Amino acid sequence: MEEVLCNIELIKENNDYVAKLQSDLGGLREYRSGNFEEVLEQLVIDLQEEFESI
Repeated sequence: MEEVLCNIELIKENNDYVAKLQSDLGGLREYRSGNFEEVLEQLVIDLQEEFESI
């Protein structure tokens, strides 16, 4: 059986990269930066912290 843990949406708006993350534990969060790697790093850090607490 599959269980959705979170939804992630990655968008490029003009010169910014935006990641929208939604999960049951953390709710809706948004990360924004002109550097794509920064957005991904913050996204990964938050997901690791969230799922380590389960």
